[in-house]
Amino acid sequence: MNTVTVLECNRSPLMDPAPLSEIYRDLGDKVAEETICRALEDLAIRLNRLLDIRAIAEFDELTRQANRMAAVAQGIGLTEVSTAARHVAVCAQQKNGVALEATLCRLERGFDLAISQVWDFRDF
Repeated sequence: MNTVTVLECNRSPLMDPAPLSEIYRDLGDKVAEETICRALEDLAIRLNRLLDIRAIAEFDELTRQANRMAAVAQGIGLTEVSTAARHVAVCAQQKNGVALEATLCRLERGFDLAISQVWDFRDF
């Protein structure tokens, strides 16, 4: 019989609050929330695209989408999401399917956690 070990990530993703603070300061609450919502929606769409593209193993497009996702995430301070997206791009460039699956899962988890962090930040 084989033993299966389940690994859990219990830490919060890294977030840099400075970009969000600047967005709120420069745009005001209403426009800042709209801007952040658009960025989060863009990230969600890009993540779904990454998952769809992965199914057809289009590595060049995976690289482009992941790099775009990294830039958007960095723009709103989602450091961990940005880093994971860049790692997805590297795995796609290397055409490393196993590493790609692992980093895509990490990106998904990080994005899910980051959404709540962004809205928790808003409450301060």
